[in-house]
Amino acid sequence: MDVIGDLMARDRRSDRLALRVDGPGRTYTYHDLITTSYKAGNVLRYLGVRKGGHVAIEPTLLPEPILTFLGAAQLGAITAFDPQFEARATVVDVERESEFDELPPGQKLAVFGGPPTDSTTTHWEKEVWSENPAVHPEIVDSADAALVAHGREYTHGDLLTAAKRVIADYDLGEDDTVAVRASLSNPGTVAAGILAPLLAGGTIRVPDGDDPVDAALLVAEHGSEPNALTPDEILDD
Repeated sequence: MDVIGDLMARDRRSDRLALRVDGPGRTYTYHDLITTSYKAGNVLRYLGVRKGGHVAIEPTLLPEPILTFLGAAQLGAITAFDPQFEARATVVDVERESEFDELPPGQKLAVFGGPPTDSTTTHWEKEVWSENPAVHPEIVDSADAALVAHGREYTHGDLLTAAKRVIADYDLGEDDTVAVRASLSNPGTVAAGILAPLLAGGTIRVPDGDDPVDAALLVAEHGSEPNALTPDEILDD
């Protein structure tokens, strides 16, 4: 697999568990995750996002930021897990809507976690639910940028190479879970905590707080627990 969109191929859809977020008790099968990523990408297209454009996402460990990133990658767009980043579309929790009510002309705001107050703000859940789950027609190359962080762009190839290295180092397979406690603002978290388990066919799990978790790998800010890996060990910033 050369680009992130390859992880979202139709033939990978199944009833296997892809994502589990313990706090709100939300789960997505591979069928749900892949189909919803298509819809998320279509919402971004509606907001004017095109190949090479930017999407700024609040780095909350919830399904919506993860799915928005996967949808953006399929468009060939570049994600910044930083809502202050200047981007065509900004996606944040509804509780922060008022912080972004004066975006520059041409920039669009979408919120998740509930309906927006302003009628010009896109309601992520509503629009994604109503979208047609069509595969995106964009041609994306492994050398295209998928993520920007700390003043550097990371290509699809950079992120997937790191994910493959994590899979090899931890012998991850489809029966394994990768737990994520580190922020998505670190590209190493995206590579090891999101892309590696999806590439292996396993499960992404977001534990509730500091609750103990049984996982083949834990991606955490501090590597003091068994099988823990810090994001800074994964990609050289």
